Order: sequence, then C-alpha cells, then structure tokens
Amino acid sequence: MFFLNLFGKKFLNTLQSFGKISLFLVFSVAGIFTKKQLKNILRHVYYIGVRSISIVILVGLFTGMVLGLQLYYTLVKFGSTGVLGSAIGLTLVRELGPVLTAIMVTARAGSAMTTEIGIQRITEQIDALFTMGVNPRRYLVSPRLAASVISFPILTALFDLVGFLGGYLTGVVLLGLDSGAYFYRLQSSITLVDLNGGFIKSVVFALIVSTACCYNGYYTHLRADSFGAKAVGLSTTTAVVVSCVWILISDYVVTSFLM
Repeated sequence: MFFLNLFGKKFLNTLQSFGKISLFLVFSVAGIFTKKQLKNILRHVYYIGVRSISIVILVGLFTGMVLGLQLYYTLVKFGSTGVLGSAIGLTLVRELGPVLTAIMVTARAGSAMTTEIGIQRITEQIDALFTMGVNPRRYLVSPRLAASVISFPILTALFDLVGFLGGYLTGVVLLGLDSGAYFYRLQSSITLVDLNGGFIKSVVFALIVSTACCYNGYYTHLRADSFGAKAVGLSTTTAVVVSCVWILISDYVVTSFLM
C-alpha cells in the first residue's frame, strides 16, 4: 500500500508538471504574435544564433573529421570506402547535426536564458513588470522561443555543411580518397526527405530547449530545495540536464515517426 501511494504521488506530480509546462508553452507561443515583438526577437536571434556560430563551426568541423576517420577504417574492412561521402552525409543530416547543435546551443545560450530570467525573478524584476501592466511571459519568454525556432535550423544547416568539410579533410586530404567520388556520394545520397527530417528535429529541439530553460528560470522562486542565488544555479543545472535528456528522447520519437 505504501508503494502504491508513493508511486501514485510521483505520477500525479509528474503529470502536474507536464500540464504546467504545456500551458507555459502555449501561452508563450501565443505571446509571439503580439505587437512590438520583432525587435526583441531579433535581439535574441543575435544572442542565441549569431553568437553560437563559432562553437557550432568548431564542433561541426571536428565531428565531420572524426566521422571520416572512424567510418573510413570501418568501410575498409568491407571494401566500401567509396561510400564514405554517403555515410558522413546521412549521419550528419539525419542525426548528429540536429542533436549536437541543440546540445551545444543548450550549453551556451540555454543556460544563459535560465540564469538571466532566474535572476530577474529573485530580484523581483518580473514582479515589477507585472505591476507596470506588462505581461512578463510575453516580454521575456516569447521572444526567446521565437528566436530559438529561427536559430536552431540555421545553425543545424551550418553544422552539417562544416561537418561535410571536416569529412572531406579527413577522407580526401588525409586518407587519399577521390574528391569527385566523395562529393558525388554526398550529393546523391542526401534527399529532400533527409533534409526535412533534420530541420523538423531542430525545430522540435528548439521548442524543448527554450521551454525548459525559460520555465526553470521563470519559476526559480518556487523551488523547494533552495532560494536566492543558489536556486538560480540549481535551476540552470536542471534546465540544461532536462533539455539534453529530452533532446535525446524526442530524437528517438521523431525518428520513429519519420522512418
């Protein structure tokens, strides 16, 4: 009986949390389509998207190079090194591009979202906005949500392109494969369906990351385990961990629907 009570309480708390997050997302999305949001959205596009370009390029380049190295020595065993371009292209476009881009942006921009909103909460700036008649969720969360949806697909495309270049450097420049064969396989194997699937994943990841990070920052003051500056740090940690976990879970779910 004790086990059932404990399990039931945990289940109801989890269900309640999902309900709160879902309503938070719905109201935040509705806030995007209001007046005077464009300037805020562009400002956050710069912070989330433009300022993440360097880390995306760095990770994309070395991911492509590592893929080229690993896949080459795997394909040598089967005498199929000519399909290296196909293997790298499909792996990046379908999986590693959207997933690694989302995780990198979560670590750089997502954590900053949670910290910034959390500090505004504990210093009562959000309460001040509400007092002045400004909807805090529409002012703080909606622009970040829209900026994430805009930035994630663009950064994913950049990651893929740089990853192709990394695979070229390893496969063609270092290991001596024919460059024509590499690019032919790369071009012929990637279809519009693969590209669309990668961009769909990036949009889903954008919604997950922005919602999880903004939600944890917005409700920092309701944490039962701490308060003040410590609560902001714990909320940031929770937001990053939850975002990464749900990126991987949703990646499997979306992939199963796209296959």
